Amino acid sequence: MTGKIIELGYMGLSVSDGDAWRKFAGDIIGMQVIEEEEDRYYLRMDEWHHRIVVHTDGDDDLAYLGWRVAGQPELEEVAVLLEQNGVEYRVGSEEEAQERKVLGLLKLEDPGGNPTEIFYGPRVDSHNPFHPGRPMHGRFLTGNQGIGHCILRQTDDDAAYKFYSMLGFRGSVEYHLPLPNGMTAKPIFMHCNDRDHSVAFGMGPMPKRINHFMVEYTDLRDFGITHDKIRQEARDVALTLGMHSNDRALTFYCANPSGWLWEPGWAARKAIDAQEYYVSDIFGHDNEAEGYGMDLKMKCD
Repeated sequence: MTGKIIELGYMGLSVSDGDAWRKFAGDIIGMQVIEEEEDRYYLRMDEWHHRIVVHTDGDDDLAYLGWRVAGQPELEEVAVLLEQNGVEYRVGSEEEAQERKVLGLLKLEDPGGNPTEIFYGPRVDSHNPFHPGRPMHGRFLTGNQGIGHCILRQTDDDAAYKFYSMLGFRGSVEYHLPLPNGMTAKPIFMHCNDRDHSVAFGMGPMPKRINHFMVEYTDLRDFGITHDKIRQEARDVALTLGMHSNDRALTFYCANPSGWLWEPGWAARKAIDAQEYYVSDIFGHDNEAEGYGMDLKMKCD
């Protein structure tokens, strides 16, 4: 089977405060806000029509994730693969494809109940240059690495691992981290392209479908300006500036207007094929604001 996922292509968010998200995504993070419809707006990161849809329907959670395959033959192969593995799905209608601005899609849920779409043929507006929401020295890292990575809620880590492995993802446990209750967190990170990981899980119970979403800048100055803006606005920071051991990215974790975390980052290394695990981050990532599901000890004493 060659019908494998090649990137995290888009995501949908459900929010209760559309204006707060416009400011956060545009003025602070630097995404281009596209206003076209009454019940949603779009966030642009590159030449695609959009990468994120913000639905102003009030749930303050992840609405769906869109995973890309190369084309129609690959989408058909994924459909066969899902059938062979007993995964329920349906083929999206022409109207649903038009709504997502793709040529075709399948709609399903992953084992944790997270709304999942597998699609091909995104609309790319190469005639319309990307204009960031604030001045930027560089761009967002997208291309063949997709839009970033996310940590999702799962009730059965083994089932989630089998599901994403079936779709062509690779990876496994990458950290052993002590928890306040004396247990050890063993989060699983999985990649489908050159990005170190596109999806992760294994963080235990979560109130929302998503713990955090990571977006990466190509220029350190843009990352630094975002950090300054977050601090100037006194937004909650769950983990301070630091560098991960697995992807070697310089990042921090801040609260978005829906009460879960955004992870701006810079300079992550590419995915490696040989498995490793770590017991500490390289530096930083100290706990600050609590209650966002990242109350972990990320560094050895």
